[in-house]
Amino acid sequence: MGLKEKLHNIKEKGKGKKWLSAYAAFHTFMYTPNDTTHSGGHLRGADDLKRLMTNVLIPLIPILIFAMFNVGFQQHIAINGYQEGMSFLSGDFWTFDNFLIGATKLVPLLIVSYVVGLGIEVIFATINNHEVEEGYFVSGMLVPLIVPIDTPLWMLAVAVAFGVVIGKEVFGGTGMNILNPALTIRAFLFFAYPTWMSGDKVWVTGAVERTNEIVAGANLDAISGETILGSLAQGKEIAYSVSDMFFGFIPGSVGETSTFLILLGGLYLIFTKVGSWRIMLSAVVGALVMGLIFNGVINAGWIHEGSKFYSLMNTVFWHHLLIGGLAFGIVFMATDPVTASQTNKGKWIYGFLIGFISIMIRVFNPAYPEGVMLAILLMNVFAPTIDHYVVQGNVKRRLKRLKPKTVYNVKEYRK
Repeated sequence: MGLKEKLHNIKEKGKGKKWLSAYAAFHTFMYTPNDTTHSGGHLRGADDLKRLMTNVLIPLIPILIFAMFNVGFQQHIAINGYQEGMSFLSGDFWTFDNFLIGATKLVPLLIVSYVVGLGIEVIFATINNHEVEEGYFVSGMLVPLIVPIDTPLWMLAVAVAFGVVIGKEVFGGTGMNILNPALTIRAFLFFAYPTWMSGDKVWVTGAVERTNEIVAGANLDAISGETILGSLAQGKEIAYSVSDMFFGFIPGSVGETSTFLILLGGLYLIFTKVGSWRIMLSAVVGALVMGLIFNGVINAGWIHEGSKFYSLMNTVFWHHLLIGGLAFGIVFMATDPVTASQTNKGKWIYGFLIGFISIMIRVFNPAYPEGVMLAILLMNVFAPTIDHYVVQGNVKRRLKRLKPKTVYNVKEYRK
């Protein structure tokens, strides 16, 4: 008996009707629907919501696997210190021990993210008697990649519940939300539990516990897990090479470190027409422009070395794309088709402002020198307004074309 017949029997007999949405969601996830069209004219497309979500998940998988290795490797460095010759391509990185450490940390975060998020979606679908959409499959993968690796599971569960209910379901579910759900979850964690979202010990697994254990007489510098942005905010110099930053050989939120894999993911999203290249390109341009402006301010001597903004302003403008979560946010968050601008011109404006504001927040908020999350959420709110004025501008231009180009004087015409 196919899905169509089973659903028909449930509707007719009424037995188990309230679980119809949950059953349909599980069945269509595990099996391909066998309903096909046989007559009439139809427009067939190769893209549906499930395939769209799959195309976003595919480039996230290499980032997830790399993150598992990097989590273990950053713990190794935190304990034993950095040894000369270590790099992304060294044998010290690609070891099973590193992978195992990362997997034991990341897999529980993934499980909690999916169980809580999908569980709430199924509950809302059952109550409201509508289908369970596949939208959270991407958000559930994104969330563990943008939080510190040692985030307590109960804390993540609370944040996911908040993000799904307040950031998504209250607006009507998948396709109706005005804020990116994953970033809503991240913002909740940042404002509700700020000590777990910043600092120099939260980005490397077990660093806080090990520091407390050896505090009486150990070299605490060996237990540092400080991010590059954190170092720059404190006026320190970058201790990593450009290649280390590009390939991801740095501490930070586990999915945001490898610009190389993020770049490949962005190209894949553009190729599959899932992500907007206009948003990605304009966001990069906006970030570079803001970085150039700050570099110009430093070169002009308007900000002196003693200022708390000096180090971040003095950072080479294109280095901003290699550090922090800017690249990850541009590729996987800003291009969310639900919360981003829909018009082509609006996408240029939307993306440019995200990159521009991200670097501005990064420099002027040294207490939390990562602005991409707040910039994207801000532009999520203004995306409908941008589209509105773009559409109104197009309407006005077209109306002008309808007006006669020459206005005759009536009296002169009668003569």
